[in-house]
Amino acid sequence: GHRGGQEGGGRGAWAHSSTVFKLDPLRLIDGPTLPPRCFQPLKALPWATHLSLFFPSGLDAELYYVRDDVVNYYALSFTLPVPSDTSSLHFTWHSKTKVEYRLAYQVENPMAMNAPQSNIPSQGELPRVPSVFRVDLFCSGKVDGEAVVTVQLNLTVHTNNYTVLNFKRRKMCYKIDVTTPTTSTQVFYISVSVCCIVIFLVAIILAILHLHSMKRVEMEDSVSDSGSSQGLSQPSTQTTQYLRADTPNNATSVTSYPSLRIEKNDLRSVTLIEAKAKVKDIAISRERVTLRDVLQEGTFGRIFHGVLLDEKDPTKEKQVFVKTVKDHASEVQVTMMLTESCKLRGLHHRNLLPISHVCTEDGEKPMVLLPYVAWGNLKLFLRQCKLAEANNPQAISQQDLVYMAIQIACGMSYLARREVIHKDLAARNCVIDDNMQVKITDNALARDLFPMDYHCLGDNENRPVRWMALESLLNNDFSSASDVVRSGLTINPFY
Repeated sequence: GHRGGQEGGGRGAWAHSSTVFKLDPLRLIDGPTLPPRCFQPLKALPWATHLSLFFPSGLDAELYYVRDDVVNYYALSFTLPVPSDTSSLHFTWHSKTKVEYRLAYQVENPMAMNAPQSNIPSQGELPRVPSVFRVDLFCSGKVDGEAVVTVQLNLTVHTNNYTVLNFKRRKMCYKIDVTTPTTSTQVFYISVSVCCIVIFLVAIILAILHLHSMKRVEMEDSVSDSGSSQGLSQPSTQTTQYLRADTPNNATSVTSYPSLRIEKNDLRSVTLIEAKAKVKDIAISRERVTLRDVLQEGTFGRIFHGVLLDEKDPTKEKQVFVKTVKDHASEVQVTMMLTESCKLRGLHHRNLLPISHVCTEDGEKPMVLLPYVAWGNLKLFLRQCKLAEANNPQAISQQDLVYMAIQIACGMSYLARREVIHKDLAARNCVIDDNMQVKITDNALARDLFPMDYHCLGDNENRPVRWMALESLLNNDFSSASDVVRSGLTINPFY
């Protein structure tokens, strides 16, 4: 028969039984890659009772709890220490027959240590092959103190054959100060935050300054800002006699346009329908335009002094330049006039004169309208009025000529900022008003109205050779730098 099971370190001895347990020792050596742990070898086999303990941390000895059916009460009475840096206990066990187990834990100082946890269920059967289970002993970190833990292992073969083993361990736990991040960490995060805020504020300030600068430039560059650009009032003692010229012209190059960018080689491939579509948004009725004097005339092109009636109030009118073509002009010539007139469209600067309206009604020759400027074309003004012998001479000083050159440079600087390459800057493509304000215009009809300024180099393309940079002549390369050369060649005849 069977006698009731005994607790480890308990009372009495086991009775003989057909099925008893042998707990064989198993050495587990702590390797160099493993953290220090307390390994507790424990094997449950169906022969004699045998249990041993191995210390891996310096003590080269084995301590048997149960051996040859004899319980080592002395060994079970020990409360073994666990290093404070050890957080788990590992046990190796197995049984060749069915053996049930139950695990339980008790902590005498729960404030210092949390309840132990295991990686196996609290009850079940012993594995049939050697296996390792773990018991975690984590300190709470709340207080300093020693925690005594009892790991209770109940082993049962059948109802009347069981044993209870109590393994006691003690571990010193220490309080963990849960503080805010260290000063260095705080300084790091504060520094990063301050840098981000500073960068953000700098970006906002730069954006505001940029918008303010752009607004100021637009106000200064606006065509309506006529009061900011007056001629120099007091001429110097050195004067040259000029007469007023009543024949204006507007001219520029045949390449980049803010609203209609057509390369020179592709200019002739644009159809008249496409050219009209590009200027559809600024088209007005032909009935609002009245033509007066012919200011300039070429082989197929003309420039008129005209009047534009206000759309809402017909009693109000505005003087304009009107560029148009004659009846015998070809469709290609009409198309080029429309496309070249769009070079400065959409740009606003006191030294630019862009297109304002067009008339493209079917059955009528297209007309291009620009704001009227009193003294007209700059080249004709300089050529026809220099050393004038006619009536009412206009005295122009060297200081006035310098001011005119500065205005041309300002206009070209604005085009460079807008990434527009003029390609045909010259006095023939500028106009001047009665306040000595110079405005750069497009080059529509310039080849027809100033044929002596353009030469064909054998490729059926008339070019203003005298005003072209070397790279433009050799490689057909146009840039803001080549426009600088044109500016110098334009200003040179002033002196």
